[in-house]
Amino acid sequence: MNAHLVSPDDIRSAFSAAMSAMYRDEVPAYGTLMTLVGKVNEETLGNDPQLKQRLTATDSLERISEERHGAIRLGTRHELAMMRRAFAVMGMVPVGYYDLSTAGVPVHSTAFRPVGDASLKRNPFRVFTSLLRLDLIADETLRTEAAKVLSGRNIFTEGAVALIEKAERNGGLGREDAARFVAEVLETFRWHDKAIVDAGMYRRLHDAHRLIADVVSFRGPHINHLTPRTLDIDRVQKLMPEHGIAPKAVVEGPPTRACPILLRQTSFKALEEAVSFRGADGTWQAGSHTARFGEIEQRGVALTPKGRALYDKLLNDTRARVRPAADGSNAAEYEAALADVFTAFPDDWNGIRAAGLGYFRYSLTESGKAAAAGATMGVDLETAIAQGLMQFDPIVYEDFLPVSAAGIFQSNLGDDAAQEFTASPNQIMFERDLGASVLDEFAHYAEIERASIENCLAVVTLAQAAE
Repeated sequence: MNAHLVSPDDIRSAFSAAMSAMYRDEVPAYGTLMTLVGKVNEETLGNDPQLKQRLTATDSLERISEERHGAIRLGTRHELAMMRRAFAVMGMVPVGYYDLSTAGVPVHSTAFRPVGDASLKRNPFRVFTSLLRLDLIADETLRTEAAKVLSGRNIFTEGAVALIEKAERNGGLGREDAARFVAEVLETFRWHDKAIVDAGMYRRLHDAHRLIADVVSFRGPHINHLTPRTLDIDRVQKLMPEHGIAPKAVVEGPPTRACPILLRQTSFKALEEAVSFRGADGTWQAGSHTARFGEIEQRGVALTPKGRALYDKLLNDTRARVRPAADGSNAAEYEAALADVFTAFPDDWNGIRAAGLGYFRYSLTESGKAAAAGATMGVDLETAIAQGLMQFDPIVYEDFLPVSAAGIFQSNLGDDAAQEFTASPNQIMFERDLGASVLDEFAHYAEIERASIENCLAVVTLAQAAE
């Protein structure tokens, strides 16, 4: 890389920091949440030296409480394609395809994020990016009107577009341009309290689906939440009310476990914020809009397709037994059922690994390095582990759960928002609008695991390493 160009990792770090500062200013409750998460993480590490040791070895411990992701909702394929180009300047690529229409939310999505180990440790910030499915709006007249509104807006500044094009020509940006790029692109994510539709149009969009109103009604696709990573999501959920924050009814995802899997999320409820609509006489009329919130996540091991299938089955079995009510009235009953059903999923690292349910990163122990230096060892993978020659650490899941994300959406948009759309996955259409293919997350994690085994094979012969 040209020495005069700023690393995409550094640009991403600067952007996520700027986004955090802006969102804390716009949504003060989010700053309170960040303080709470930092306190809980500090206490958790203090009470669990083994966890602290493992995170020190496998993660960026000093960044553990920082934002891990944000979310944005776009209205047109042109917005999506330009957003992909903007994120590319920050070293973020589209990973995974998510069809939220399965949960009655009229969008499909991907996650822009870094994928290399060094880049993730430098700054793991990712943005869950959704594209509105206008084709799922039943009212043809409303669909046409919404498309017309969206076609008339430009969510990127001229400066942002110019710098994206410059980065593409030159392979990156210099220091001054990188700073300007962060400032210009940040404007796309800024909150605007004046709608670009009148109150009547807003109500019609809102009646079709609250998310449609959120995407179509404003000048830009304001960031709708940011998310720090916590090491004890149950503790944060319990403490939020004591800090004046109203949490959603239940934590989304798997239950509390000794060995966390995939992703657990919770949030504080979306804020009702003052907005203005242009009246027929040209004056601004007072109104309100509900969309933005603060979220918390706790990440566990990435699951294989086999592990994901078991997870999905157990979650469906739980919800067949108890479906969580939005008002939290049956939260304890749901959480008890979730914990009971998930006893079918192994809760020790070796059990998860041996059953082929999760992805792990392998490395030689000090004993293994010493043995390999002395002579070639003809043991297989399992024997090497049993003899203390090799060790494994869970690969942290860096992506999202459609059901979990949809649960957050629904809890903040209202129960009625989750009942109106038939599942209609269309990855081909999404990738066409994106202008690129999305990376398959399963293949990506499998490659990380395979490469770690091959690194061990460089010094140790392991007959079963390719399995």
